[in-house]
Amino acid sequence: MKDFGILIIDDEPSQLQSLKSFLARRGYRVFTAESGPEGYRIASAETVDLVLTDFRMPDWDGLTVVKKMKELNPEMDVVVVTAYGKLEEAVEIMKAGAYDYLTKPIDLDELENLIGRVEEKHHLIRENRLLREQLQERFRFEAIISQSGEMEEVLNTAARVASSRATVLIRGESGTGKELVARAIHFASPRKNRPFVVVNVAALAETLVESELFGHEKGAFTGAVTRRIGRFEEAHGGTLFIDEVGDIPPPVQVKLLRAIQSGEIQRLGSNETRKVDVRIIAATHRDLEEMIHRGEFREDLYYRLNVVSIWIPPLRRRKADIPVLVEHFIRKYARENRKDVKGITREALDRLMKYSFPGNVRELENMIERAVVLTRQEFITLDDLPSSLEIAPGGKFAGSASFGR
Repeated sequence: MKDFGILIIDDEPSQLQSLKSFLARRGYRVFTAESGPEGYRIASAETVDLVLTDFRMPDWDGLTVVKKMKELNPEMDVVVVTAYGKLEEAVEIMKAGAYDYLTKPIDLDELENLIGRVEEKHHLIRENRLLREQLQERFRFEAIISQSGEMEEVLNTAARVASSRATVLIRGESGTGKELVARAIHFASPRKNRPFVVVNVAALAETLVESELFGHEKGAFTGAVTRRIGRFEEAHGGTLFIDEVGDIPPPVQVKLLRAIQSGEIQRLGSNETRKVDVRIIAATHRDLEEMIHRGEFREDLYYRLNVVSIWIPPLRRRKADIPVLVEHFIRKYARENRKDVKGITREALDRLMKYSFPGNVRELENMIERAVVLTRQEFITLDDLPSSLEIAPGGKFAGSASFGR
């Protein structure tokens, strides 16, 4: 028996029994009702995924059934069976919120295909909900690995600002985890069920930044062969994370300022203004104050972005986090690579604690992943770490860790 419930509503008993028999043989849970009100009572008491209803009935017609069922449960899909050729009825049915309509006499192959599409839709909805729950679990503040006082202060500020609409500017060196904190803010906010959209300005050619943020119309520039919505429209209702915001070209800074101030954007090549509801979280490793002094970054945009500022300290300033991060990454990559690696030796951890990590948490993660993959033992040793971690005379490291990644 499939875990998919279908309710058939029809005031003709012969049609009702015929459809019930057809669907039951295919393993569906089938309920039947001879009127709209009776069907509503069944849908209220049972788990129904799809309602298949006749249009012409004495109590409630098909339109009423659609409206009542969608009020009862918006995720319940309704398919209406209408008389052949009644296109005006079909238009009304779809406007009322029906998933689709069928014409009489019902083609059973068409019905089976339609139910298959509804099943797939419900499966995707459940899958997306599960993925969203997993993301929320993964990116909640408690899931960020730290035990240092410096990071506790960061997470405390981020948690307090999460429920607001305030724009947040996250600052810190590359690899410190700015995007991780931004995601945690989003998933702790009222927007958690809406999109979290990332745009990394540093990864874009200067000429493409405006199109990436605001979209473009067909023919707006050479190569614009189709219309494309930008990241602002993708993030509508949710959060837009602009990474390396200091790399935005000055002409685009003006448009970004307007979007933040008014909630309005224009696609490249269009004069039409579009309203967007987007919460902005920006990040940068650059010195924006110095850029303002040199005329490279707009001061008014800076103040719009910097409503709440969060600075993530580099790993060398929060070395108390290194042991717990190492333990976390060992577990993660041992599981992914099916290796029986249980931990790290005292000497190897001591060497890591004395290293400055110019690449921050990202560099540490890469280092541990490499060690887990290469080690032949249960514990990571000094031999599994990059040779560049060797200490040169005078107590200095011979160089930064490099392993060809």
